[in-house]
Amino acid sequence: MKQKLVLIASVVVGLLAAVLTRAYLNAKDEEVQRMKDDFNRKNAKIEVVVVTRDLPSGTVLTSEDLGALFFVERGIKGHVVKAENFHALIGRKLLRAVTKHTAVFWSDIDGGEPGSRGLAGDIKTRMRAISVNVSGAASVSGMVRPTDHVDVLGTFSFPSKKVQGEMELVTLTILQDVLVLATGKDTAKSRLLGDSRSSGNYTTVTLEVTPREAEMLVFCEQIKGRIALALRNPDDVYFEKSLPRVDFEMIQSEIESLNTYRQQQILRKRGE
Repeated sequence: MKQKLVLIASVVVGLLAAVLTRAYLNAKDEEVQRMKDDFNRKNAKIEVVVVTRDLPSGTVLTSEDLGALFFVERGIKGHVVKAENFHALIGRKLLRAVTKHTAVFWSDIDGGEPGSRGLAGDIKTRMRAISVNVSGAASVSGMVRPTDHVDVLGTFSFPSKKVQGEMELVTLTILQDVLVLATGKDTAKSRLLGDSRSSGNYTTVTLEVTPREAEMLVFCEQIKGRIALALRNPDDVYFEKSLPRVDFEMIQSEIESLNTYRQQQILRKRGE
């Protein structure tokens, strides 16, 4: 009987030892996991944009100048450019020299982070941004986009030069080869970052113009003229030196010659 009690006691002690050992090991495993998590948290890595070669100050960045590497996040001081924002750097200018494989910070980039200076950072020196009311057909069915180039046309009701006291409609080209900075709230930067807010449903287009051109556009809208945009090929820098005022009489007199010229151009292209 005594031997059985000793045997049972031994088994109970063995089981208790096993349970305590398992609890101890589990506690140790949890402690090790906490240490690992803490280490990983303190040494978390992020993928950031780096330059692939030594670049001097003033360099306009291209895709060939940029790459990506992983860095320990807490070891980076400053607002670094993450790899996901790679395309936002294309065409931007460096404010300081950067050596090969060095992380790029927004403070290194002319204009800073997209949205930090808004549209103002995109306007060239001595130029101005001004918005005009255009939508639908007036903006080529809403297909005009930021960075496009357009001609600005206007239709106005002017006092007639021939009949005193009468008004006549006149259409003329106001400006040629104008850069589009924004359509609605959609800018080139927002489109690069995938933040296309207004798509084709906009009612204003923001243009980059000189101060004198800005005054003229404001006046055109104040006299309730109707402005329309003619979209240009981005490679077409041709400037028409003499464009006439178009009125009813001009259409009557020129329509035949315009169509004749168009047919001649079509036949020339076809080689006929």
